[in-house]
Amino acid sequence: MFQSKISGLGFYVPPTVVTNDDLSKIMDTNDEWIQERTGIQERRHIVRGQDTTLSMGVKAAKVAIERAGIAKDDIDFIVFATISPDYYFPGPGVELQKELGLKTIGALDVRNQCSGFVYALSVADQFIKTGMYKNILVVASEVQSLGLDMTTRGRAVSVIFGDGAGAVVLTRSDDGSGVLSTHLHSEGEHAKELAVLAPGMGGRWVTDIIAENNPDDESYFPYMNGQYVFKHAVVRFSEVIMEGLQANNLQVSDIDMLIPHQANLRISQFIQKKFGLNDNQVFNNIQKYGNTTAASIPIALTEAWEQGKIKKGDTVVLAAFGSGFTWASAIIKW
Repeated sequence: MFQSKISGLGFYVPPTVVTNDDLSKIMDTNDEWIQERTGIQERRHIVRGQDTTLSMGVKAAKVAIERAGIAKDDIDFIVFATISPDYYFPGPGVELQKELGLKTIGALDVRNQCSGFVYALSVADQFIKTGMYKNILVVASEVQSLGLDMTTRGRAVSVIFGDGAGAVVLTRSDDGSGVLSTHLHSEGEHAKELAVLAPGMGGRWVTDIIAENNPDDESYFPYMNGQYVFKHAVVRFSEVIMEGLQANNLQVSDIDMLIPHQANLRISQFIQKKFGLNDNQVFNNIQKYGNTTAASIPIALTEAWEQGKIKKGDTVVLAAFGSGFTWASAIIKW
């Protein structure tokens, strides 16, 4: 059986910075309130007509392919994770194939919310391990800002999310490095605790639909039972990290870098304290990007690598928890 390794990484975030003070001008909130509850200081929002889920994914993918040192025609398959596709259908995977000018390779869309990237990585890893493909492009991209309730009514959710994209190239490896294992879980009985209950429509954002129909209808906006989600997140994060370590006969002390999904800085800090990890063993960037859903882990992973915080031979742990509920981890020997 083959092994897969991350050979290239890239990310893109839109240039528009939205600070907590900016949000305080359009809703009843303030910097202290947001930072105390989430750790977020600012996030990026797209400008409508300039960036999309696809365009950000393309920009991140191009960087990852270049850093992998391969030609675009060497890509055998695409896995694209998002909950904010440009169209209701088709998904963005096929659009990515077109925009990158790739051969008529397969393209798979993954819709697993905040766990989307780890799920997508797991799928790609299995395709490579079985020998079916050699180089797989895994992309996660999200536009959340256009679908949020940017009023006082929606502040508990809207202050958290940002836009952005991350990508990796997963390549067949025979040098002992790469993805050691992935671990995926779900528990649908909690689905409505973090959800958007009403569907979107291609080419029209939820804010457009509400304005035309019923401005008091909240079903089109994200709902989150914050404390309920937090309590489940810290438990499932811990469980799935330990599951991955035990599957590979590793100890917590073997973790060189933990990249948690950037859901809430307080969750990451709770996990760090529980496992006794120091600041050099955990990477967080939610402070400046907010929660970019599926894109958060590849964005953070890329930044950590760019800053020299991940080195060859390191044991890197990815862990995510989100709507569904779904949660997942990946153990990687860099």
